[in-house]
Amino acid sequence: MKWLAGPLALCLVACASGPPLRSSATLSPAARASPQRYIVVTVRNPVTLPHARAASTSRGYDGVGPYFAGGVARTASRALARDYRLRESASWPIALLDVHCLVYELPADADQRQLLAALAHDARVESVQPLLTFETAGGYNDPYARLQRDVQQMGIAEAQSLSRGAGVRVAVIDTGVEMDHPDLPARMASRNFVDNDTESFRTDAHGTAVAGVIAAVPNNGIGIVGIAPDVSLLAYKACWRASASGIGAVCNTFTLAQAIAAAIEARADIINLSLGGPSDPLLTRLVRGGLDAGIIVVGAVPSDGLRNSFPTDIAGVIAVDAIEGNHMSAGVVQAPGHDVVSLAPEGHYDFYSGSSLATAEITGIIALLRSQRSRLSAQDAQMLLTAAAGMDPPASPPSVPNACAALGLLLHKTSCARSWEPN
Repeated sequence: MKWLAGPLALCLVACASGPPLRSSATLSPAARASPQRYIVVTVRNPVTLPHARAASTSRGYDGVGPYFAGGVARTASRALARDYRLRESASWPIALLDVHCLVYELPADADQRQLLAALAHDARVESVQPLLTFETAGGYNDPYARLQRDVQQMGIAEAQSLSRGAGVRVAVIDTGVEMDHPDLPARMASRNFVDNDTESFRTDAHGTAVAGVIAAVPNNGIGIVGIAPDVSLLAYKACWRASASGIGAVCNTFTLAQAIAAAIEARADIINLSLGGPSDPLLTRLVRGGLDAGIIVVGAVPSDGLRNSFPTDIAGVIAVDAIEGNHMSAGVVQAPGHDVVSLAPEGHYDFYSGSSLATAEITGIIALLRSQRSRLSAQDAQMLLTAAAGMDPPASPPSVPNACAALGLLLHKTSCARSWEPN
């Protein structure tokens, strides 16, 4: 049996794994990070290889040697790059299809749609398409994600394939926040307009819960999923606990005015006000100043569902109510507000209810939108939210916005439109 040793060893080596990819067949990090700037083109590759023996396959390259890009394919690919100002990022000859596949980076000023159309009519091109992105279907690995009915209701997982809020600054004007909660991102800044009590700041529940709804880190193996996890949070404490227990908190004109002014000075993109109270002239002037500066302000509707108190009595503020309240106030966005799971101090989690949580959810969705359109106005954001809730004309009963549908409308992406229908 010794005569089997040589051939058997050869088979084990040959079958263990394929050869490593050539460098030209490895996609660049830039293409993986920004696929929208790249396209995939195939050109015909008429390579004829000699048969190794009578029993070899009719294709001529199986068992003979590696399939390679021939002169015709190389000439065509270079000419396409020159004629359309493309830059080759990666390439790979596909034996099964008799083509050479290339990933080209688009010119900085190129319109992808127009360029794809032009290439599709070029006789040298066998096929052309965008460089698309796919994800494994495993879902979130955060253990409490399955309890987040709000995330499921509003299509957050699908939306995060298009946007995660990067580049957006969100000011949470509230109580303090546990900045070092293991489920919050590092991109956070804080200011305390109430006192100098650091311990009280980090053990405040309401602000911690609001921050978690907006920006908790997904897929880190713990806790929950934030709606816009890549935002930069500004945690501004203007409110303090109303009692030793519970999450109730109170604020005043002075502390809120300082926090709102600070958020405007910090050039926040969105201000989240999960609070309410009487109409206030000073605060109204400050909020209007923020609106005039292009900041989107999102505020909570009180428990009666009426827009007759601060901050939702201010024209231009996006008013949010918990859908479970069954209110039908005109111009109010509805979002889940009952038993919303979020962060709690000391690294814990809890269920919360109220329009405060619904407001944070809508702030998160707007952050997803504004990440894709930095000059998105409050009016346009409201229109997208309304349309994505099937409320144009108003639905009865009201429905919550679908974040993926809102992004689809903004970006003209049909993938979200196909997977969403109004409730």
